[in-house]
Amino acid sequence: MIRRSAMAFSLMLLAGGTALAATAPAARQSILDHYAAEARKTDAGFKGFSAAAGQAFFLAHPGTGRPETPSCSTCHTNSPRNQGRTRAGKTLAPMAVSLSPSRFTDLAKVRKWFARNCHTVYGRVCTPVEKGNFITFMAHQ
Repeated sequence: MIRRSAMAFSLMLLAGGTALAATAPAARQSILDHYAAEARKTDAGFKGFSAAAGQAFFLAHPGTGRPETPSCSTCHTNSPRNQGRTRAGKTLAPMAVSLSPSRFTDLAKVRKWFARNCHTVYGRVCTPVEKGNFITFMAHQ
């Protein structure tokens, strides 16, 4: 009896994980669609996001933000597949969507972290194109 209940519980968890895995790409695409619509407002010729541009953005050292955070890789390492660490020592999950499937699936969280981190690293608000390129790069990792 216990074995059967444990199996049913495991199947229920597996089904929930499958549902999350199936909805995450749709949620991420919805966020990318949101940023694409914003990009088209300022650039009618916008053609789409670039993973290569997102990678360059992630690895850049712009020198325009806070001196203690000169790049995204300061906290997140040069590889989105690695765990990062905040300056306070808190462990950060990998940025790569393949290792952190729920990344970039909640628009409120995405907005919050772009607002905070763009200001910290770049010293400004990131553009919709930069945000979309970044998410596209991470979705390919």
